[in-house]
Amino acid sequence: MNKIYVVSDGSGRTAEQILMAALTQFPQSSVEVILKTEIRTEQAIEEIIAEVAEEKGFVLHTLVSESLREVVLRLSRIHNIDAIDLMGPLLSRLSHHFADSPTGEPGLFFSLNKEYFKRIDSMQFAFNHDDGQRDYDYEKAEIVLVGVSRTFKTPLSIYLAFKGWFVANFPIVLGADISESLTKLPQGRVFGLMTEPQDLSSLRTVREQYLGGQTGEYASIQNVKKELNYSNSVFCKYEWPVIHVTNKPIEEIASEILAIKRRIDNQDNVRKKNRRAQN
Repeated sequence: MNKIYVVSDGSGRTAEQILMAALTQFPQSSVEVILKTEIRTEQAIEEIIAEVAEEKGFVLHTLVSESLREVVLRLSRIHNIDAIDLMGPLLSRLSHHFADSPTGEPGLFFSLNKEYFKRIDSMQFAFNHDDGQRDYDYEKAEIVLVGVSRTFKTPLSIYLAFKGWFVANFPIVLGADISESLTKLPQGRVFGLMTEPQDLSSLRTVREQYLGGQTGEYASIQNVKKELNYSNSVFCKYEWPVIHVTNKPIEEIASEILAIKRRIDNQDNVRKKNRRAQN
């Protein structure tokens, strides 16, 4: 059963009514609506997002507080869940229409559009840093995907960029050196993509046929195995987490990447807190 979490800093009636009206268009869908009302702290948001992630649901919220909307946006990105903001865009448009801002929150129109502009920036970043481009700029990337040809580096980059992550990808070529800028990135930033040789060979055969058979040993199973073995040796050398992409949808691969990144980031934060406590 699909679970939709309605989150509000009030009674939640507005969001619930909008949701129920929309659900009438999906009579065959089984949906459980879970109300989370009077939500006014960051801790409460964190607990809800953790529950949503575990239940594989999504969030519909009408939070007036800009800071809480920012928390929902940040945590939904980290946990790779969908969060629909009903209040923010409305406040933004009203602010623009009235040439004014809601009482006590100057500059709200521009701050409410942070999510939109961040997504534009992240998409542009992914395009500019696709397939090894601008590797000198990798310190600005939040995630770098590394793998041999046809391991879904570009589709994954675009998907994660749409979620607001700054993503680059770098191709591993048999015998070629890895970009030095990659080796300097901290743990939790670079992820290796691995697949099964037979599946990769089949994918490349389709590509080879499209290109008229002018790709040499590109699709041969022997060459594919060599490339994958080489890429695996690179992953092991730099201790990069490895994600197996065989027969997995993009969403599932992205969720695995973000789960590992979240765990590494949390461990890093704990170490930093311990060091500060010791000092």
